[in-house]
Amino acid sequence: MSDTALPPPASASLSPPRWALVGMAVLAVATIAIAGLARQTGIGATGIPDSPTIAMADLRFEDREDGSVLVRDGAGRELETIAVGADGFIRGTMRSLARQRKQAGLPRDLPFRLERRENGRLSLSDPATGGRIELDAFGPGNAATFARFLSSRENRP
Repeated sequence: MSDTALPPPASASLSPPRWALVGMAVLAVATIAIAGLARQTGIGATGIPDSPTIAMADLRFEDREDGSVLVRDGAGRELETIAVGADGFIRGTMRSLARQRKQAGLPRDLPFRLERRENGRLSLSDPATGGRIELDAFGPGNAATFARFLSSRENRP
């Protein structure tokens, strides 16, 4: 028998070189560091700057036993009752804001604020949690479902 060297095991030939592993680790750490720096400093952030509020209304939304939703203004006056199955965008938006309140342990009966901005944009915010939804982002039809609560009772800030 001859003394011939055996080929290296298959597993050894499949592992990447050490310098490649170190390079990947450095790249991952650098990516996380740059993303953290950008988030803290706001570098690269995009968005629409806030415009002054020209009209606002405080609104309360109350669930009824029959599944409808009663909409009241900040003074407690009834504005409208939304029938079961109607205005799904309003229901979905309010569920989102109500979930934030529930997670924060805040009361459900505090008013939300609907605001029309000088640039024409419409937003719904929750002063209790600081949450805000830009309604125009969902299209003019969906924004109009909320805009009707401002039309006849626009308050100047």
